[in-house]
Amino acid sequence: MASDAAHQTMPPAQQLGDDDVVELIELLYFAYRDFTSDPDALLAEFGFGRAHHRVVHFVGRNTGISVAELLDVLKITKQSLARVLRELVERGFVEQRTGDADRRKRLLHLTDEGRKLHQRLMAPQMARVREAIAHAGADSGPVMQQLLYGLVNAQDRDQVERIVTS
Repeated sequence: MASDAAHQTMPPAQQLGDDDVVELIELLYFAYRDFTSDPDALLAEFGFGRAHHRVVHFVGRNTGISVAELLDVLKITKQSLARVLRELVERGFVEQRTGDADRRKRLLHLTDEGRKLHQRLMAPQMARVREAIAHAGADSGPVMQQLLYGLVNAQDRDQVERIVTS
């Protein structure tokens, strides 16, 4: 898989050897490194990190998500989220609103500035994914999607699918 020709000749999954699987694992590391590089550079301009990116992303994609739901999605501690959320609120990217049905709930929304940041963070990643699909072939999108779902813990797949397809 080291070259374009090699990635087309990889054996079917049941025939993959350990070296093939290790190569895929390493490709995931490199893909993640590069997938996050553009947003990382933008986040650095604001003094933010990847935790801020994840909050902006999931609040942007799930307007009105509760703090409890966001904790469940991100699988981080309340303390970690509180620090990041406080910074995003203080800097005017996220706002917390009280729930209509349950006044105890804190619902999260991106501000106009938060929506702009979200779009700026997503743009290079969307371009990179489109480019990867074009590189792999037009019909590779569903295969890549199934591969990524398969990497998610089995007990979390239904939740992840709901979040991704909402």
